[in-house]
Amino acid sequence: MTVFSAPVFDATVVYEGQELFKGRGAAQSWAEKVAREIETEVTVEKIGTGWALKATVDGETRTWGIFGQRLSRLEQAG
Repeated sequence: MTVFSAPVFDATVVYEGQELFKGRGAAQSWAEKVAREIETEVTVEKIGTGWALKATVDGETRTWGIFGQRLSRLEQAG
C-alpha cells in the first residue's frame, strides 16, 4: 500500500482553498512517511494557517496537502 492512498485522519485547515495539516507535528509525521516511500528528503512548510509537505522530485519542486483524506499535490502553493 502506498502512503499516498493511506487515509489522513489528522486535523486540517483550509487556506486559500487548499486543505493543509493543522499542526506541524502531524505534517512532520507524514513527511517522514513520504520520504521513506519516495526516497528523498521531504520537509514541512507553513502556508498561511496550515502546513504542507515539500520535496524535490525529478528536479521539480512538489508540494502536498490533503484532499478527500488523502495526500494530494498542490498545484499553486505558497
